This record gives sequence, structure tokens and C-alpha cells, in this order.
Amino acid sequence: MPITLSRRLRLLSSTLVLSALCAAPFAQAQPAQGTSSTKPAKNTKPAKSTKPVKKTPVKKAAPAEQGEFVNFNDWKEVTRFIDEMAERNGFDRDALNRVFAQTRYLDTAINLIKPAPSNKPKNWAAYRARFIDPIRIKAGVEFWDTYGVALARAEAQYGVPMEIIVGIIGVETVYGRNTGSFRVMDAITTLAFDYPNTPTRDARMAFFRGELENTLLLARESNIDPFSLRGSYAGAIGWPQFMPGSIREYAVDFDGDGKIDLRNSPVDAIGSVAHYLAVHGWQRGEPVAFPAQVSSDNRQWEGLLNQGLEAKYTLDQLQAAGVSAPAVRANLRFGLIDLQNGTAATEYWLGTANFFAITHYNRSYFYAMSVAELGRAVAAARNRPVINKDSAPDDALQPNKSTP
Repeated sequence: MPITLSRRLRLLSSTLVLSALCAAPFAQAQPAQGTSSTKPAKNTKPAKSTKPVKKTPVKKAAPAEQGEFVNFNDWKEVTRFIDEMAERNGFDRDALNRVFAQTRYLDTAINLIKPAPSNKPKNWAAYRARFIDPIRIKAGVEFWDTYGVALARAEAQYGVPMEIIVGIIGVETVYGRNTGSFRVMDAITTLAFDYPNTPTRDARMAFFRGELENTLLLARESNIDPFSLRGSYAGAIGWPQFMPGSIREYAVDFDGDGKIDLRNSPVDAIGSVAHYLAVHGWQRGEPVAFPAQVSSDNRQWEGLLNQGLEAKYTLDQLQAAGVSAPAVRANLRFGLIDLQNGTAATEYWLGTANFFAITHYNRSYFYAMSVAELGRAVAAARNRPVINKDSAPDDALQPNKSTP
């Protein structure tokens, strides 16, 4: 796919972006301050000279999140997308042409989204250490102390325990400290039309084209400049790192100010996380996961691994396949979870419907377990000692009953 660099684009003034926003369908958009695409990069100030002679300025690389200037309008797939947006959603073609003329190509997004080498062993212990650490736990305690009332209200309304909400926001952004600096339009456009060559390339490009459509719709509905949206290299936004489509479908105005703002309202983030999990199958009052053991003789359990993001096996089925879990509740359904530890022994768990509700947020067993463990670690640090009378033995990941 061609990438055409153009010096002329580098000289475009911010009025081009404003004109795109003032044309239909962005007639009411109010660009955020400081989002002009012609603002110089922080590291591109010319060096001071003490000599009265003309010097050629040293060219410095722009930060990775600024990307390259390209003409996306030359790409046939982008032209087709613009036509579809005009027909399906009433967008003005000329306005979208001007927007895509200001959209940049992000090599960084391409590199970061590439899957890890298949020969690299998974290591749950190393992954866990990244998220269950003293800095994140301390920040989680401060977050819970500050927003305990909102957390308690979200638990009461949606049935999602406070520690799970705290765990997700902590894993995602360290409680708002790292929400991402990439322009969402740049990241999502790049991935929508030039996703890396992987076995799932077509499906992933279709996903990101859907998110690009949602980005433009979100900007129109929220009356904002689409270039003002900043997020991760994959386009996730705000404290809870919602994709634009998830913001439009699942985010809620939990602070009651009449607008949804996951970038600046931790309370909206709290309510939105709880609402998302409730919609995706969270069961009020149920645990998350139980530790399990697998038989070395009866290995039928191997056929129960990687059977989708669903708790579908009864305890009798698991026991017949060589799985034992002394602390488990017999009336639930489960999925068999393997947490690989590189060259060390693999951990096995039985995940409930609530475990798999978390995987809808991020399709990773490691992620879901980290959320649950970080939430419990924050709860324990905040309420020493933790007394959880309603839970099974301490190693079962049950909802914690601590108060805000």
C-alpha cells in the first residue's frame, strides 16, 4: 500500500482541520485547544546560533506518537470507506477528505500490535509481576479511598465488586496515569488500512475500520474535534481504555453531569467499567476462579483447554476428565484455565462466568487473572487484615466484601 510523503502537507495550517470540522457533518464541532496538527513537536526547536551566518537546521525525528505525514486520500480503500461513511452515516465527503489529509501513519502502532513470536514461551509469573506491584497497589489504595462512594454505588447498581473495577482501571492505566498519547485517528486509521500481515489480518482490519467509523461518529455526537482524542497505540481511550465503539455502546454518565467523559471523569470510568462487565455476563455474588489440579494419568482434561471464552463445564464433567478442585462450588459451571509459566510448572484454574466476563474486556487469561489479583491486593492493602467470611479458602478468587 503506497505511503506518499509530502512536504506540502507539513505546511498545512490548522484552518484545514477547522474547515473539515465546520463542514457537514461536523458543523457543530469545537476543536480542543492545542490540537492543531501544525503545532511543532517538542523536540524540534531550532538550535541557537551565535554566528550571523545562515545554518541548515538539524532535522530531528518526531516522537513516535506523531507519525508520518501521508496522503491517505490516495489509498483506494480509504476512498471506499469515505463513500460508505457518506452513504451510511450522512458524512460530507469533502470534509472527510480534509480530515484524512491531516491523519498520520503510525509505524509505532504497526510494530506494537504485532503478535509476540510463536516460539516465545508464555510466562504468567513475569506477566503478573508487571501489574501486581507496590506502585500500582499504592495507587489503587489512593484511588479507592478517593472514589469509594462511586465504587460502592457501581457495585450496588451493576453487581460488579469494587475490587474488580479497581483492578481493571489499575491494570489499564495505573488509575489514569497512563492513558496514552497517540492521536486516536492516526492509530486506528493506520491499523484499519495497513494491519500487519498476520493470519487474522482481514478480521482485524475489519474491526479497526469499524472502530474508525465509531471514532468519527463519537466525535460528531460529542461535538468534539476527532483529532483531540488521544489514547493507546490501538486507539483505546481514557481511564478504562475503552475503544470508541465501546464508549458509544457501554459508557455511562455516572457522575451525572450530563455528558460521558472517560478521559477526565474517573467516576464515569467506574460506572462504565461496571456496566460493561454486567452486559458481558457478570453474575452478582459469584466468585471469579478457583485453583485446580490436573491428573497426570487421566489426561482427558487436555481436551477441555482453549474451548472459548465461556464457563460451560460442570464439576462432574471436569472430575471425569481428571480435574480436581477441592474449594470449588459445585453448582457453578467452569472453564479450565492454564496459566503457563515458561519452563516452570503451569498453573491450572477453574474460571467461572465472571472470569470470562473479564476476558471480554481483554481476551487474555493472564489479563483476567491479573485484574482479579490486583483488586484483591489493593483490598488487602487497604483493609489489613482482610477478613472474607463469605469466601472459600483464601486462594480462591472470591468477591471481597470490604467497605468503601
